[in-house]
Amino acid sequence: MKRVITYGTFDLLHYGHINLLRRAKALGDYLIAVASSDEFNWSEKGKKCYFPYEQRKILLESIRYVDLVIPENSWEQKRTDIHDYHIDTFVMGDDWRGKFDFLKEEGVEVVYLPRTPDISTTAIKKRLGQQMRGTDYV
Repeated sequence: MKRVITYGTFDLLHYGHINLLRRAKALGDYLIAVASSDEFNWSEKGKKCYFPYEQRKILLESIRYVDLVIPENSWEQKRTDIHDYHIDTFVMGDDWRGKFDFLKEEGVEVVYLPRTPDISTTAIKKRLGQQMRGTDYV
């Protein structure tokens, strides 16, 4: 069985996330989605999520491509996860290109998938903010 792992915040779940998860699952038989915990998002990324971790986890578990959802609590846990879950392929969006190449030393394939054009949680939050203030957006 070929095991794949990917990481993300997965807040305001959208078709870009689904596209990433679909393409990641196509690279193997079993997909683990690792969602950043609320504490990790705030302390390490400076992000506050709209949905708390437990709700994001439920959303991810309902997606047919995802076999397991676990929390991300530190940057360093990627090395541990690869060994604990017997991972063959590590997948991230190409906005992270090169940042996780060091994981090849752990014996995994590292794949950076192209982002889905014209969609991101940041863009959604920005448009929602503009809409709430009554300004137009395109």
